[in-house]
Order: sequence, then structure tokens, then C-alpha cells
Amino acid sequence: MKVSQLFGLRFKETPADCQIASHIYMLRGGYIKNVGNGIFSLYTPAKRVMQKIEAIIREEMNRIDGQEVLFPVSMPASLWKESGRFDSVGNELLRFKDRGGNDMVLGMTHEEAAVHLARDTAASYANYPFMIYQIQTKFRDEPRARGGLIRVREFTMKDGYSFHTSQADLESYYAHCFKAYERIFTRVGLKNFVAVAADSGMMGGKVSHEFMLLTPVGEDSLAICESCDYSSNADIAESVTPTINSCPEAALEKVHTPGMKTIDEVRTFLDLPIERKCKAVVYQSGENGGYIAVFIRGDLEVNETKLQNFLGEEIRPAIITEESGLNPGYLGPYGLNGATVLFDNSLKGIENLCCGANEEDYHYIGFNIERDYGTAEYHDFAKITDGGLCPKCGCASIKLSRGIEIGNIFQLGDKYTKAMDMRYTDETGDNHYPIMGCYGIGIGRLAASVGEEHHDNFGLIWPISIAPWQVHICAIRADNHEVSETANELYRSLADKGIEVIFDDRAVSAGVMFSEADLLGIPIRATVSPKTCSRNIIEISTRDKTFTIDIDTHSSANYIEQLVKDKLNELNKF
Repeated sequence: MKVSQLFGLRFKETPADCQIASHIYMLRGGYIKNVGNGIFSLYTPAKRVMQKIEAIIREEMNRIDGQEVLFPVSMPASLWKESGRFDSVGNELLRFKDRGGNDMVLGMTHEEAAVHLARDTAASYANYPFMIYQIQTKFRDEPRARGGLIRVREFTMKDGYSFHTSQADLESYYAHCFKAYERIFTRVGLKNFVAVAADSGMMGGKVSHEFMLLTPVGEDSLAICESCDYSSNADIAESVTPTINSCPEAALEKVHTPGMKTIDEVRTFLDLPIERKCKAVVYQSGENGGYIAVFIRGDLEVNETKLQNFLGEEIRPAIITEESGLNPGYLGPYGLNGATVLFDNSLKGIENLCCGANEEDYHYIGFNIERDYGTAEYHDFAKITDGGLCPKCGCASIKLSRGIEIGNIFQLGDKYTKAMDMRYTDETGDNHYPIMGCYGIGIGRLAASVGEEHHDNFGLIWPISIAPWQVHICAIRADNHEVSETANELYRSLADKGIEVIFDDRAVSAGVMFSEADLLGIPIRATVSPKTCSRNIIEISTRDKTFTIDIDTHSSANYIEQLVKDKLNELNKF
């Protein structure tokens, strides 16, 4: 490919409303163009990156006996009604009617389609196990599209579905897929990624892992122990808090706290440590609007994902009305009416707490849950904290980090096969529901994540395994006959060797040529200029600016060929 013929523009200005590097440089480098909220068109360089990522994924899925299939983008809603997700999934699922008035959906994931494809085919135990996967366009009506290809509404995804006759067989295959994912992310050039235990969410199942790229711009919070191998999405990480009895048990006493509604106001007024404050956080049920009061130690925060998982329903921050009978700022469990009361583990065993008295301008001190409230159940509703205790090794070595989800795997169990009545017959003629696993990778998000890890202040720096081209020839003074002849000869020689080359043959200044080459981010650069021609050499460098060497003109093609092979081998050491 010659740059003079390359469709697309590269420009210096940072586009408005772009805050992360991959978004900025994919726009500036002529990779993507915004069509609508969370919807992008891809120029040739981006398409080539995606194709290479897809090829790596196909190789690794085939390596673990995956069979590629293709499901439809649009599906009759009847499939989703069978699984129950047509009603349980929110507005992220795009529902519409066809010209015949039939309910339809656009696929945001394809568990239902996978079961539909397999249930009449895999009727005997002899057909198991198997894994089917696809690379397909999906649509999720994402309310918070952001970050270019990081969070979009329309996207290309690899999703795989395995079917098994036992939990042990699923766990064995799950481990193989786990390793395959590690190979995929290494081969595309990522280094700083981890796998963490995750919340299964709407997918269902009890076991799931997310593969996360550690980066400050990530939207997920991760809890990672620096003393052992524990790692988890912070949404489900267990919060371990030692019991703090900083004050001996005392009688329950109502005290006047005029105008003191916040934790800081109350603890300062009463001269109490924040760990003795019993904080109330109030939500409402998404189903019936009922109030749910979560009581937690004053220095901790409620993890809403844990709360929703415990309740098995959606929640929302409470709107407390006069009719509710609740006193915001003065809520406490003692004598509270009109709300479901839940206690966090952090309050267990504390014998002397301060809490609201459910009366304007009053709080209780000396509150002892077991003595004054009665029998109470404690559950983990708290967010894990930086420097907190590790749930696995017990050390105070939890570090909270940010991450971008680059892949996920789930042990789904029989949630979908049972709901959609998929059965197989075992050796004795008995019927059973198959057990499923699910394995997903977003192609565009993975490309953007690579861009987040591999860039500098000038543009993207693609790993050679997924770079749109492997070598970028810059012909400085292309109007010079000797430069043109030398550059064209190198271009032909590399192409004959099967090297992917982009050749900047334009009559532009060296500054423009190099700045646009930096934006494109091709890993190996060969520079031809009147100066190099006069010395009978070609300057070969790497985009990350760590390596430059002058090679004899006649040896340069062979040198570049070997350099490409070496860089590819570095990413494929398995």
C-alpha cells in the first residue's frame, strides 16, 4: 500500500470530547470515524488490525477444538422469551417488530442462539463435549458509550459456547480456555493484564473471570493482593474487616444532636471515632419501590453490586418522602419502621455504636445490635478498601487498581439449557440438561486496549502481530530520482518476501511524513533520503524509538525480513 493512495486523513488536532489515548490516536491516525453515539466506521488500517486479531483468536479457539459457526444478528424474540431474558434484560437489549408485527431482537449476546442451534443436534451423550464459536456483529444499546472503541453500542465480538455432560468436564475445558485467552492477549502484544474473579451479572452462572488490562483509564475497579495471588473485580471482592471495640459496652442513651445529619458532623459533635458510627444507606427496590436500609460501619461504603446480588433484584438510590416515615440523617436500626433492615459484616461484634434515633435531631450512643435490636443477620455489603485485608491470605495488602475488561469467561451451568428444554440421553437412556460455558472477547475493544498500553505522545505503537502493516517506508524527497529508485526497490523486495509494507511516496516535508508515520504506529520504519542514498545505506528504526541502525542498501530487505520474524517470534513463545 502506498500512502498516496491510502483512503483517510491524519491530523494534528485533538478532537473534542476525546479523553483517552486510543480514542484520540485512532481518530487522528485515520483509523476510525464516528457515525453516531457509540457507533464507528473503520478505515482500512483499523480493519486490518481487527482482521489480525480475529486470525489470532481463530487459531487459539481452533487449537482447543472450537468449531466456528455463525449466528444471526437479528433473532425472533421467542428465543429470548424461552430463556426469560426478553423481559429480564433492560433497555440494553434492542427490541423491535418486523413488518409482520413479530417481536424481534438484535443480538447483544448469543446464548439462546447457541442452544437453539445445538439442542436438536446434540441429543446423545456421544455428541459431547463440544464448543462452537462465532465472530459476529452485536448491538448493545449502551447508555454510557465512551472512549472510542472501549465502550460502544455496535461491536464485533468473538463469543464461544461449550456444552458438557458434567461439571468436571466443564471445569476442565474452562481451564483450557483460560490458558487460550492468556495466549491470545500475549500474542496481540499485551503485557499488563490479569484475570480476576468476576460477577456473572445477566449472563448467569456461579463462576466467571474477567481478563483485565491494568490501566489508570480503566472503568472497572480491581482488588489485587500484593502478598498472594488473590485478584477480583472489586464489585464482588469480599470485604474483610476486623472487629473494632474502641469503647466498652454501655447503656443505650438517646442524645441531642441538633442539626447534625452527616457522619462527620455527628462524630465531631460527639467526639467519636468514625469506626463507632453505624451508617445508614437507603435504597429502593426496583420492583416494588420498597425501602431497603443497609447499616454499615461509618468508614466504609456500600457495594451496590453485592447488595443487588443478595436481593436478586435491581435497586436504586432512595427518594425519601414525607409519607415514608423515614428521617434522613437520623436513621438507625433501633425502632426503625417502613424499611427492610440489613446489616453489614463490619458491624458484627461492636458493642458500643452510635446510630440515628429515627427522630429529628437525635442519635443513640451505646447501641449494641445483639442486645438492643435482637437477632440480626450479617452479610458482606461493603466495598473492599485499598490497604484492606486480603480475603485469601489475611494480609493487609489489598491494592485497588483500574482496568479495562478485555475478555470474559463464564461457567453458565444449565441456566439456558434448562430454560430452553435442551436435553441429551445418557448411556442408560435417562435425560439430562447439558452444562454450558461461555467465552467472549470484544475485537474492537481489544484493539483499543492495545492502543492504551502501546502509545506515546506522538501516536500509536502497534505490536507487530496486529499492526496494519509491518514496515513503513518513508521516502524523504520522493521527487529525488535516487531516493525514488531506492525506496521503490525496497518496497518491491519486501513485498516479494511476503512482508506487509506501507510506502509513503508523497512529496511532503520530512516533518509531515514522520509525524503521520508516528500516528499510524507501524512498528518498523525504513527511511530513505538523499543523505542515506549518498552513503548507500537505509536507516532502519522502530516506532517505539528504542532502536536505530544503518544497513547497507543491498542487505536492508533481508535484515528487515529477519527483524520482522524476530519480533513475531517474541510474541509467539508457547
